[in-house]
Amino acid sequence: MNRDRIAFVGAGNMARALAGGLLRAGARAADLIAADPLAQQREQLASLGIATTDDNANAIDRAAVVVLAVKPQVMRSVVEALAPHVTQDQLVISIAAGVPIRAIEQWLSLARPIVRCMPNTPALYGVGITAMYPNAAVSARQRTLAESVLAGAGEVVWVRDEAQLDAVTAVSGSGPAYYFYLMEAMQRAARTLGLDEELARKLTLATAHGAAVMAKESRDGAAQLRKNVTSPGGTTERAISVLDARAVASAFEEAIVAAEKRSRELASEAGKS
Repeated sequence: MNRDRIAFVGAGNMARALAGGLLRAGARAADLIAADPLAQQREQLASLGIATTDDNANAIDRAAVVVLAVKPQVMRSVVEALAPHVTQDQLVISIAAGVPIRAIEQWLSLARPIVRCMPNTPALYGVGITAMYPNAAVSARQRTLAESVLAGAGEVVWVRDEAQLDAVTAVSGSGPAYYFYLMEAMQRAARTLGLDEELARKLTLATAHGAAVMAKESRDGAAQLRKNVTSPGGTTERAISVLDARAVASAFEEAIVAAEKRSRELASEAGKS
């Protein structure tokens, strides 16, 4: 087994993001390989200098890490076909949303080191955050190895319990959509107030980016930062009063709880399939 070789089963957007991150971090293209049935997908990875194949079993042969980067709907068929070829020393990393470790263990038939991950779409630009949970077979070295694979996509955190990945899915997995939803509303309002589309977009994007940087760099929490911008009797206070009157904060909390519930439902369905 090549202790450095990483095999991607599936060559979609997330696999490309992780492979690109590994290359930027100094990994050799010769130590990466990707398998996908679609030539167009393989070409995207091949353009990075990475070997590709349409044979999943061939891709994982002698790899230290097997990254399952396929859609949840096809995960079972892919894993069951790979099961005879996955060795006990190989670390399996799953980035398929909603597929619990117990299901992957069942499909592999034998105990294997598995790390389940929940990345989010900003990972495509190297600024995502990925939450991870290992099963009992994962060694300390393999935890470090898993971190190195995902670090190219952004920050990496570990959760204490696999069930927490449902909350992670609701907060950071679905989270970018919540911000896009707000940005859409801000841009619509800006156009209603007479700003052209380009200016409305530029102001919204720059404000979102600036607010995120402030929240990350400041020692103050989000509530205090909001108060710092909200002068008594000013424009921001008037705007916040409308949001409070419409119970927007409560609606967001309810939405995230609903997303967490749906994540649990999907995980349950995957575990029974």
